[in-house]
Amino acid sequence: MSRCQARPRGRREPHTVSLFDGPVPVIGLFRNEAEEAAAVGAWIAERLREGCAPDEVGILVRPQGEVARPRAAVKAAGAKGTEFDEKVEVVPGAVSISQMHLAKGLEFRAVAVMACDDEVLPLQERVESVTDEADLEEVYETERHLLYVACTRARDNLWVSGAGAGSEFLRDVTG
Repeated sequence: MSRCQARPRGRREPHTVSLFDGPVPVIGLFRNEAEEAAAVGAWIAERLREGCAPDEVGILVRPQGEVARPRAAVKAAGAKGTEFDEKVEVVPGAVSISQMHLAKGLEFRAVAVMACDDEVLPLQERVESVTDEADLEEVYETERHLLYVACTRARDNLWVSGAGAGSEFLRDVTG
């Protein structure tokens, strides 16, 4: 039985009871965007081979300007993709590509959160637009929340990656 089709077995950890016993999330930093897209494409192809339908896979990015990366990953996987706009609609047989804020309320069996790069997450233009320390704290809080929302769209498999230096949020997780 594949990971996408596996029945939950449950797992206990200190102070936690999980009903699911799935794979550990993958967190990766790559030298450049092309390497990231190739790696995500291979990861998606593996999910599809395991039995996930393409429409059970979502790829999320922070700003609209980064959607070329998920497109390249879907192409590398040999799959069909569809991009969400303000009308969020999952298309049968297609990997969903979306900005993080549009994914709230959705769930996919497998999610790749791409483009977690320095100056992309948190979005540099938001950081530079504030003049007050309290406002800066709010920007960081909302940007972290967007990453949290994106990551929690994954039911069974989660991939989080960036290129270059990577987001400071990833550095928090990876040490």
